[in-house]
Amino acid sequence: MDKRILLKAPAKINLSLDVLHKRADGYHEVKMVMTTIDLADRIELRAIDENKIRIVTQNRFVPDDERNLAYQAAKLLKERYEVNKGVEISISKVIPVAAGLAGGSSDAAATLRGLNQLWGLDLTIDELARLGAEIGSDVSFCVYGGTAIATGRGEKIEHIISPPPCWVILAKPTIGVSTADIYRNLKLDEVNHPDIEAMVQAINNQDFKSICENVGNVLESVTLRLYPEVNHIKSKMINFGADAVLMSGSGPTVYGLVQYQSRLQRIYNGLRGFCDHVYAVRILGNRNES
Repeated sequence: MDKRILLKAPAKINLSLDVLHKRADGYHEVKMVMTTIDLADRIELRAIDENKIRIVTQNRFVPDDERNLAYQAAKLLKERYEVNKGVEISISKVIPVAAGLAGGSSDAAATLRGLNQLWGLDLTIDELARLGAEIGSDVSFCVYGGTAIATGRGEKIEHIISPPPCWVILAKPTIGVSTADIYRNLKLDEVNHPDIEAMVQAINNQDFKSICENVGNVLESVTLRLYPEVNHIKSKMINFGADAVLMSGSGPTVYGLVQYQSRLQRIYNGLRGFCDHVYAVRILGNRNES
């Protein structure tokens, strides 16, 4: 019997991103509010006879070897639980690569969840999230999905309710941004730190206006300074009338929160005039239970 599992691997955006200090292990201590959005890669896992991991992708920017986080997820499960089975992982990319949207991390998280099922490992979602932390900082959050406060280097997850329904419009310039470069240029004594507590309170109160007033990302000032294209998109999105505009992660993707669909089309059309990668999606409310 041909055993296949299909999964969606949704992107995330940061509603708040604060960096507290550099840690002794070289990572930065962060505090973030993240939520998943309805922009998703498609992952297909297929059992194969060879005892190996095979990555299949049509996107030339996605590695098909050990550099791929989905490959690393499968390798971790194989080695940790002594699985002598093979898998072909087909990745249909929709989330832009190196965009600050955790596309690779979400692919890895979907692979963990799917292989848990395909290989009958019976791991809990909390166990999968802990494994995800060994692969990358955003993988734990992506295993769960939904909306959460993430601390540590991003792997400690505290779930909160999702924001009220709204549109998210995303625009990515045709550049890549190195997260390491952004952190290297970050001067913590010179940035405005977002009020994470105010954001959490706004979400708990389902207060869209207050959510918009409290979006913030300490990495944004660095990326805007180094990459004028990102600044240009942010300015345009504000001018077109998005309710709140922020860069996600280390960039370069900028997103806008939009409450009313009537305004969405105008913003989308305006951005499409000068930016190839523009998406209009919804916030995803549900977290994964398994």
